[in-house]
Amino acid sequence: MRDVQAEISQLVTSKPVVLFMKGTASLPMCGFSARTVEVIKACGVPFETVNVLADPDIREGVKIFGRWPTVPQLYVSGKLVGGCDIATEMYQRGELEPLLKQAVAAAA
Repeated sequence: MRDVQAEISQLVTSKPVVLFMKGTASLPMCGFSARTVEVIKACGVPFETVNVLADPDIREGVKIFGRWPTVPQLYVSGKLVGGCDIATEMYQRGELEPLLKQAVAAAA
């Protein structure tokens, strides 16, 4: 029996910045995912993506895992930061970049 919640937990803790999204960083399949990728890329840090369209169990499971009803979902240092609007607002306020850079540096 597949333990989707354990898989998601492993994914969000395996890398400092993980984005659950529709599509991939190079080919986002929704505008919200595309915008979230743009703000993360603008911060200049490496990040992992998980294409929820490729795995329906992960797609539904991540909503339960983060208690967040929509995708994309951005995790930093294993904690849910939020979706597209929150990530974009944090970027515009100058809060996202230092958060991401600190997480990447701490994991190095």
